[in-house]
Amino acid sequence: MISSLRGTVVHIEQDAVVVEVGGVGLSVAVTQQVARGARLGESILLHTNLIVREDALSLFGFEEREELVVFTQLLGVTGVGPKSALGVLSTLTVAQIADAVAADDDAPFRRVSGIGPKTAKLIVVQLAGKITVTRTAGPGRADASPAIPAQVVQALVGLGWSERVAAEAVDSVAGDATEADRATVPALLRLTLSVLGPARKEPIGG
Repeated sequence: MISSLRGTVVHIEQDAVVVEVGGVGLSVAVTQQVARGARLGESILLHTNLIVREDALSLFGFEEREELVVFTQLLGVTGVGPKSALGVLSTLTVAQIADAVAADDDAPFRRVSGIGPKTAKLIVVQLAGKITVTRTAGPGRADASPAIPAQVVQALVGLGWSERVAAEAVDSVAGDATEADRATVPALLRLTLSVLGPARKEPIGG
């Protein structure tokens, strides 16, 4: 089992990085936050999980050990595979996941691409009582109350954007916003609107 690796970043994609370790380039699937923070030629330390299947060996990496633990717990939920688990951790922080599970709230998980209502509910039910979290925000990660982004998403839906587009925009903006801008709905909404542009109606299913 490869539990961690440290090496030089030699290639970056939206959801993966290639890390050279001892002259060997290892492709590691990562969250969007890790991919955005990686820099070519710089060293990176990732906590990893190696998924072994008949037709492939897939390596998944995280900056924080807590993220790796939650990733492993998500894999134990019926209907959640490695890509879906990675999608959850790309969309929500460990603290937000813990809060949603504690509140028996499956709405945050339904916003994750590839997670349907049934699977979202199973995540809440099957992870209940299992997630513990040290509440320190990692670099570039949003630490706003989960209720604030959710309210901003609903406001954007009311203005004409699809829930998927709104959720992705809010998550992206919150990751780079200041603590003050993440602390209130009006501030986070204003920043998100500046990225999305004028309100518009999207086609159903868009």
